[in-house]
Amino acid sequence: MSRRDLPPPPPPAHLREWLDEDAVRADRARFLADLSRRSLGLGRLLLLWAVAALFVIGWTFVGMAVAAFESGDPLSCFFGFVFGLIGLGVLVPAGSWFVHGVRQERRLSRLLWAWVEAVRDPAATGDGLRAPGRSLVWLAGSLVLGAIGLRVAFGAAAGARPGEHTYGEVAWFVGLGMILWITGLLGLARAGVHHHRLARSGRPVRAARPALPVLQDTAY
Repeated sequence: MSRRDLPPPPPPAHLREWLDEDAVRADRARFLADLSRRSLGLGRLLLLWAVAALFVIGWTFVGMAVAAFESGDPLSCFFGFVFGLIGLGVLVPAGSWFVHGVRQERRLSRLLWAWVEAVRDPAATGDGLRAPGRSLVWLAGSLVLGAIGLRVAFGAAAGARPGEHTYGEVAWFVGLGMILWITGLLGLARAGVHHHRLARSGRPVRAARPALPVLQDTAY
């Protein structure tokens, strides 16, 4: 998603007074629908899970390297060094893609919020804009993923026994659970923020409350 693919930002408030109000509302409805599909599209969810899968793969190679170093055998240490390099070679690009995705999402979020605040139009806010189906997919998938991650992390930490489990095994399971939990948390946050903002887009702007008359003491 590049800057050229995104809809333009809303015109400034002082220029909207000179523009056709119906045209501005039509542009707002069209751009919000486009931004809503981008924000909660199935492709965005799969991309988030793909980046999480890369973190899991990289963390797996790191865990294999730790297990190889724990054995103390020279050949195992050599393979541990190789596994560590492979793990870093996967984790570094995954982290770079994650940061790039966060920057894109911030740009998309700011643009979505700008159009939400541009004009409050209750008639333009419907089920298609709030995307209840896509929101449910994001919520359900993120809840399941986060629950699995917590179960794996806490189960590995609580079930570790000296002599039965190595430090590398426990660290790998805890790290795996944290990756899944953080990924689920990010998905829940995305769906919640999206629903809050588009729900707010249908609320009319509150008019300023009239000032109450000041009661003055009257001498009798």
